Amino acid sequence: MDLSFKEFLRSGKDQLTAAGFPEVDAEHLLAHVLGISRMELHNPITVENAIKAIGDTTLIEENFWKLLDRRCAHEPLQYLTGVAYFRYLELEVGPGVLVPRPESELLVEAVLKNIEKREGAVSVVDLGAGSGALTLAIATEAPQTHVIAVENDPAAIEWLRRNVALISEDVRILEANVADALIGVKCDVVIANPPYIPDSQELPKDVAEHEPAAALFGGSDGMDIPLRFIAAGARLLKSGGFFAIEHHESQPEAIAAAMAEEFVEVSLHHDLVNRPRFTTGIRK
Repeated sequence: MDLSFKEFLRSGKDQLTAAGFPEVDAEHLLAHVLGISRMELHNPITVENAIKAIGDTTLIEENFWKLLDRRCAHEPLQYLTGVAYFRYLELEVGPGVLVPRPESELLVEAVLKNIEKREGAVSVVDLGAGSGALTLAIATEAPQTHVIAVENDPAAIEWLRRNVALISEDVRILEANVADALIGVKCDVVIANPPYIPDSQELPKDVAEHEPAAALFGGSDGMDIPLRFIAAGARLLKSGGFFAIEHHESQPEAIAAAMAEEFVEVSLHHDLVNRPRFTTGIRK
């Protein structure tokens, strides 16, 4: 490297800042190129050893600049590094699967609190499991659970299988549509993160141009698919079972109305910036 390591990293940060992206993304990308963690970038000995192990500084530079260019072209950071962090987990992600959102961690928290109140083994079904973020957070943080992850998109299922194999092989994966998945089965908890964005809503380029539309859009008002997930949740749950569904901030009233017939104690929950984020209820 013609520049010092700090200058080299600084130049990457400057490129991202000029393009309107967080400069910290440069640290994630360079750490990925070096095969170390972002925090290890601040340890000169670790960095030096990583560079020696690769042995070709020109290759390091080329790979780093290529990734920076792709990030500046709005490719999601998580797709570039292949990693997304969710609660205590490190998940593999890439094209074809939705990047887990930190806001969904609050839904997991609500589910875990309900599970804590239950005695013995708890059966959980995750409808539309995607990468497995919610499934695996619950399976690892509540070991008394038996979790089934339901997903019907072939690309997403490949990422789900990878993460289950890496993190918790006790999770059962079911490739099925939520409308007819697990007919005749009853469980204690159902979690749902359906595609719920209204079709006309404009999204950031990172999302609109790279993440799968099938995992994002839920119809003209975004409610078409959430209604199917609510019906499936009602069908699957035992009396007294717990249901949690993530939804768009414009949908609380519609979600509550759809749940009113089959659920009691229907409660709206907000995210950390006070936007309506998910609704829970108890099966009658």
